[in-house]
Parts: sequence; structure tokens; C-alpha cells
Amino acid sequence: MSLFTLGVLGIFLLLLLLMLSMPVGFALAVVGCMGFAMIIHNPVGAFHMLVSVSYETFSKYDLSVIPLFILMGQVSFHAGISRRLFDAAYRWLGRLPGGLGVATIGACAAFGAICGSGPATAATIASVALPEMRRHNYHLGMGAGLVAAGGSLGMLIPPSVVFIVYGIMTELSPATLFMAGVVPGLILTGLFAFFCLALCAFRPELGPPAEPCSWGVRFRSLLGVIETALLFLLVMGGMFIGWFTPTEAAAVGAAGSIVVALCRRALSWKTLVRSLMETIRVSTMVLIIIAGAMVFGRFLALTRLPSELANALTTLAVPAWVTLALILLFYLVAGCMVDALALVLLTIPIFFPVIKALQYDPVWFGVMVVLVVQMGVITPPVGVNVYVVSGIDRRIPLQDIFRGAWPYVVILVLMSALMLVFPDLALALPRYLAR
Repeated sequence: MSLFTLGVLGIFLLLLLLMLSMPVGFALAVVGCMGFAMIIHNPVGAFHMLVSVSYETFSKYDLSVIPLFILMGQVSFHAGISRRLFDAAYRWLGRLPGGLGVATIGACAAFGAICGSGPATAATIASVALPEMRRHNYHLGMGAGLVAAGGSLGMLIPPSVVFIVYGIMTELSPATLFMAGVVPGLILTGLFAFFCLALCAFRPELGPPAEPCSWGVRFRSLLGVIETALLFLLVMGGMFIGWFTPTEAAAVGAAGSIVVALCRRALSWKTLVRSLMETIRVSTMVLIIIAGAMVFGRFLALTRLPSELANALTTLAVPAWVTLALILLFYLVAGCMVDALALVLLTIPIFFPVIKALQYDPVWFGVMVVLVVQMGVITPPVGVNVYVVSGIDRRIPLQDIFRGAWPYVVILVLMSALMLVFPDLALALPRYLAR
């Protein structure tokens, strides 16, 4: 059996294990270790490779940025920052048609800026927004779909865990990737909000306006936004100006969230322990996936499958944009079946050499990948954000949430097309700040 054939069989075995619901990190490690053993004809050597790669991954200083940003998001959630963000957005926008939905999207974007995880953002905002939507007679399928789609903004708006992992794998600066995600993230937030307003203007029964409130109440609600804005500016501004490295910025953000919670007297011992336990659980899951992807990458490197595929794609008698479109189409389809982080870890070693050979900007490609895999978190069969929202309120049928999220998939497609036509939407800000 040729090495190329063995690599293809390894990928099919991996997909089979994933369909059988084996955890992603373990599936990657098992297939990678088995394939490595078959190539070198030495199971002991393959096991040593598994151990050494796992140790290198868990002890890698650069990856400490992940648990620190996750801790910042967990403390912010348990300290009630997400509720205050939602309240401020609701006070200012609630009187509009679908205003509660627009407020939800704004809260998703703001919390995504201190969380970095799409599913975590969806779960956090859903627990706050869905009871309010039920109380104000919103169509819950539409509202839950909106929360699931809004949660995906946490993948694009910095700090993003997917951007961090992409940067580590491609040796790009996470700070540059973060800045590249700012403008597309804001545009996407605006498009989501505009669609919600337009939909509820034409069909007011889906999202009736809320009761009016005084200007004094509105301005007082902004006090709950100041802490989030300051924390975001401190972390992102300090990192890009050069005050902090990405890891130091994450540490400052985590410490800042704890200080904010203490100042508000919202951090009890129980809350701190719960935040730490959730951070450990999520961080361990992410790091196991990364370690498994590294093991699988060693196996693929020996099969020369990535380099041969790159050569085949770059020598196709088609324009470069056709090859790029095929790669993005693959991400669109695969993102509907594989977790976004796992998909990036699995495919970047294969496609990144192709992108470099075609002379596309790797920072721009990173933003495009995140945009396309965002669609996967709100489309079946995986649709992880939809399942997260469904878990928050099981009275809403799952199919209604998927139906409510579909229009936002169309918006994500339109945003991806805009990025293809105007790549400077992602590249202009990091280029300007680098001067």
C-alpha cells in the first residue's frame, strides 16, 4: 500500500470515528498514532511520538493564552457582566420593531469581545435573552435562531479561540488576526441587526416593541457597558500597541475581569470555583483536540498527502480563484459536520501550503475560514450553537431553532462574498495599525 493511499484511508477512518461520536481529540490521536505505527513498522516508536507530542502541546507557552481568555469569559459571565450588557442594549433598542432581538445581537457581539468562544457566547446570552423574549411575546423559534447565529459572532470578534489556534499553526501573529477580524465582525453584526429590524418591521407579531423607558434609565444602563469597553480596549489595544504579548494580554484580561467582579462585589468563592472549573473543562477539551491534531499531522506529513494535494491543486488548469472557491466550499460542507476548531486543526496543514502557493494573503484567508465555518455552527447536522441554545430552553423545538437561524446563514454567505471582492475589509486595519 502506498503512503498516499494510507493517508487517504486514515482520513476516512477519522471521519468514521467522528460519525460514531468518538471525541474529536481522541479520534485524531488514535488514527494518527495507528497510521504512524504502520508507516515506521514500530508501534513502540509511534507510542513514544504520541507521548512526546502530547507533552509538547500541553507544555507549550503560546497555548496558555487559551485558558486565560476562557477564564476571562467565565468570570465575566458568572459576575453578571453579560446580563448588564444585555440590559444596556435592551434599554436603548427595545422600542424598535424587533428591538429585543437587536439588543440580543449587540450583547452577543459585546460578550464575544471578552469571551472568544461562539458556543459559550450563545449559551451565555441565551440564558439571559430567551426568558425576556418569552415575556415580551416574541416568536421563540425566530428568537432562538437569532441567539444561535449571534453567538457565532464570538468566533470572529477578537479575542477568538479559532484565530489563536490558526495563528499558532501558521506562525502568524494572533494580534494581527484579531485586528483583521474587527471590521468584518462589526459589519456582520450590523447586517444581523438590520435583518432582524427589517423582518420585524414587516411582521410585527414576530418581535413586538418593548415598553418605553426614560432617558435617565437609558444612560444609567450604560454604566454596565463601561467595564466591558475598558477591559476590551485594555486587552486589544495593549496587545497591538506592544504593551503586552498575546499571552500577557490574556493574563491582563483574566485579572481585569476578576478585578471588575470584585469591585462589583459579584465574585464569591463559589463563583470563582465555578469559573475555574469551567475554564479547566473547556481548556482541557481544546488542548486535547490540538494535541490530537498534532499527532494526526505527524502521520499526514509522513504520507506526503498535504504536499501532494497542494501540488495537485496548484497545477490545476484553472484560475487561482477557482481553487480558492473549491477550498472554501469544502469548509462550508465540512463545517456542517465537524466542529469548527477541529476542522481548522485538521485542514490547515493541508490547505495552508496551497494558499501560500497561490499567493493569497494568509491573514485574509484566516478570516475567510472563520466566516465560512461560522455557518457550520448554525446548520445541521452538527449546528453546535443550535444545540447549545436548545439545551438552555428545551421547550423550543430544535427544528424551529434551525429554521430561525437559516436567514443568518444567507447573511454569512453574503459577507463571505463581500470579503472575496473587498479583501481590504480584513486587511486595512492591521495594515494601518502596523505603520
